[in-house]
Amino acid sequence: MSHQKVEKFSLIGISVRTTNENGQSSQDIPALWGKFMGEGLAEKIPHKIDHALYCLYTEYEKDHTKPYTTILGCRVANLDTIPDGMLGKTFDGGNYTKIVAKGSILEGMVFKEWLKIWESDLDRSFTTDFEMYGEKAQNPENAEVEIFIATK
Repeated sequence: MSHQKVEKFSLIGISVRTTNENGQSSQDIPALWGKFMGEGLAEKIPHKIDHALYCLYTEYEKDHTKPYTTILGCRVANLDTIPDGMLGKTFDGGNYTKIVAKGSILEGMVFKEWLKIWESDLDRSFTTDFEMYGEKAQNPENAEVEIFIATK
């Protein structure tokens, strides 16, 4: 766990409004990933700055127990061209706590890390949290996923 400043960035991708109540997000978020990967949407995003995938959690109604928006996509240099069916959004940076989840993505290691985060005493701001799936996340059986939690 480390603290760092994240600069403002833009993302193009697809989104879903969901909630952790009644396990709704455990259906909505995998469906979002299925659509993104199944339709090869990463290849359709212009002006990417890297090959990592980003899964953002934003527009929280209150905290992790209330509805929020999940956006899955890629960081981009600009929002000049947004493909049909996708959205583009710029996020303010800020203070973040970085946590690295390690293990098998297929066995839910990212979700298990979120369970710990929800029960932690981090002073969260509930602005925009995100996961970054970079080079070290390529092998789903032995992956490292960086989770960035916005803090006050």
